[in-house]
Amino acid sequence: MTTLDEIRRAAVARSLFPPTTLQRALNLFGFVQADPIRAPARAQDLTLRHRVSGYRAGDLERRYTTLDVHEDFFVNYGFVTSAVQALMHPRGGSTPWTAARGRHVRALLEFVRSRGAVHPREADSHFSHGTVTNYWGGASNATTHLLDQMHYRGLLKVVRREAGIRIYAVHEHGPKPGDASTRRARLDGLVDVTVGKYAPLPAASLSNLVRRLRFAAPQWVHQLDAALVRAKKRLAHARVDGVDWYWPPVDALDANQGEVRLLAPFDPIVWDRRRFEMLWGWAYRFEAYTPVPKRKLGYYALPLLWRDRVIGWANLSVRSGVLTSKVGYVASRPPRSPEFRRALDEELERFRLFLGLP
Repeated sequence: MTTLDEIRRAAVARSLFPPTTLQRALNLFGFVQADPIRAPARAQDLTLRHRVSGYRAGDLERRYTTLDVHEDFFVNYGFVTSAVQALMHPRGGSTPWTAARGRHVRALLEFVRSRGAVHPREADSHFSHGTVTNYWGGASNATTHLLDQMHYRGLLKVVRREAGIRIYAVHEHGPKPGDASTRRARLDGLVDVTVGKYAPLPAASLSNLVRRLRFAAPQWVHQLDAALVRAKKRLAHARVDGVDWYWPPVDALDANQGEVRLLAPFDPIVWDRRRFEMLWGWAYRFEAYTPVPKRKLGYYALPLLWRDRVIGWANLSVRSGVLTSKVGYVASRPPRSPEFRRALDEELERFRLFLGLP
């Protein structure tokens, strides 16, 4: 890849692989970012619908217990395969609780172990730990908060959800890597998962993603700079218009040539806002948490990909069982070709089926 056009086509083609089974799509990605907002579907479903044959909104949650997948934190919170999770755990580093709190952790862990699977409400009724201030500044149940921390540390796993609430069980991991070479290999493996999903990456974005692995493996946070150096030596790369780009060595790929795709705000194609502006020449912003008067695109605008260009966005909603859409364009108007109009209609029809609308 020696031109920006080639990088743009590769960014689309690498990510939009031919639709396959749900498990194989998860294996190819290794990690799928999750988000609780449903507008009109959650981000993980919006991401998977392009890559999984016959995918319907909610399939990942419905089939969670039958899949090789775990809720966990990677560079963001989401779903990882067992192979990726094994690279991250057991997590070391400083624990997020005091020695006194550790007694609660051990008691809670034994409580979960004795019951097999536990709803946070059941644990709270047993321990009554009170409330704490959560990340958003509000009050959270202290037992639920501690269960979340134990889940992040790898002591617990999410076995399923009930009405959106995580149900926990005890989680056992293999031993810590005993030598430096094994630790480096694991960290390099995590870097490769990240690059494999989001490449081609400009150098600044590669650095940012590698440093975000501090969430996946806090025990190796001081080794991330060295992992970045190794990655730059290992990956294919080229300098284009004064910017260094990196990607895994791959065969030639065929870009999307004739379809419209409405992408999730966290889809791998658009996730890196820096790369987005470099490849498509305009700034996409996720505005769900932006005050209404300041929104320019909409509450949950879905980037609109036409062939290998992101040319606009769409806000979709369901009213009385009918899918409605409001589409905006960077050029203020849509392409004039009848092929585009037909492709957009086909994408909206696929979206309707994905949502299970009549």
